[in-house]
Parts: sequence; C-alpha cells; structure tokens
Amino acid sequence: MKTASYLLLATVISSPLCHAEKAAELKPSATPGKLLVDESFNESALSKKWNTAKGDWHVVDGALVGKEKASDKHAAVTMLAVPNKNSILKFSLKMDGSEGFSLSLNKEKAHLFRLNVSGTSITLMKDKDKKDPKSKGGKLAGAEAKFEKGKWYTILMEIDGAKVNVQTDNGAKLSGNDPELDVAKTGYRFVTKGESVMVDDIKAWDIAP
Repeated sequence: MKTASYLLLATVISSPLCHAEKAAELKPSATPGKLLVDESFNESALSKKWNTAKGDWHVVDGALVGKEKASDKHAAVTMLAVPNKNSILKFSLKMDGSEGFSLSLNKEKAHLFRLNVSGTSITLMKDKDKKDPKSKGGKLAGAEAKFEKGKWYTILMEIDGAKVNVQTDNGAKLSGNDPELDVAKTGYRFVTKGESVMVDDIKAWDIAP
C-alpha cells in the first residue's frame, strides 16, 4: 500500500555469525548528542520518570520485569516519561513467558508508532491517530528474526525526523519512513502480553545536529 504520505522501506540482513547478548555493541548511523537516559536498574524501586499504566512492573535482580495482570484485561504498559523528538534508544530485552513485546512511542494525546517483537519476527508499525480521519496506520517494515525465550538481545532504534531505523544484535535491520512521525514524542513505552519480559541497559541520546 502506498499513498503520498505513506512510504514503505524495509531492509533485512541476517548472518549466521550474528549472536545475541546483553548490552551488545551496536553502532548507530546518526551521531549521539546529549544523553537523555542511562537506566541500569541499580535501585530496588523505579525512579519517578517511570509511569505504569497497566500490568505489574518491578525491578528484580537489576532489571525491569513486566507481566500482564489478568484483571486489567489489557497488555502491561509502563512509560519512561522522557520527552524526545529525534533520538537514539538502545536497550536489552529478554522474553521469558511473554507472548509479545512492543516499544511504543506516542505524540501528545495520540498513539504514533511501535516496534513489535515476537519469537520469530520484528515489525515496525505506524499507529492510526483515531482523532485524525486522514491518518493511516499500517506496517512500515518487517523482518524475520529469532528471539528465543530466556535469552538476552540488544535492540537499537534511531528516530530522525520522518525516518526510523532499527537494528538488533541477532542480525535484523529495519527502516521505515512516514512524515507523520516527525513530531515531538512524550516518552518511551514498554508493552508486553502474558508473562514475563525483562528490560535492562536502557540508554537514549538526542541526535546531534
């Protein structure tokens, strides 16, 4: 599907030499500027920058552990409330009993886009703004990639204007582009279904001019 305001770009790279690990070195294409986030969960409680909307999120053994609560009837959601626009985000991810994980970014009072991770794929999705009849949601990019339960992986996302680049240490690379993404974001939202997911080593930077 293509429209004047909707451009699909996808790149997939896989290599048998790639391997997954915690806090792996991944080099962004953009130049990191000011450090926005450096979160290794060394304290027993979450800082005031975290806002939990749904589910159960706690620091366990130096990592953030999240799981869905049946009573919520909704995926577990917590947000790192650090406003950003053009930024680089890197984090470690381990899915244990999780049915799926998403890194979601919103604009003010509306969903914007998300990165979905399953056991066999990684997908960049644009969310429809329900308040804007002209807004269109849909798949920006996707790739097959293996995310085994119980193993740590490293994910790097770059958001630069209308373009989003994603790379993982198990060999996947994605690139998506849509002009509606070129807006201020309210923070970084971590979302999971089922139980449980672990997140650690979160770092974020502004993109240098």
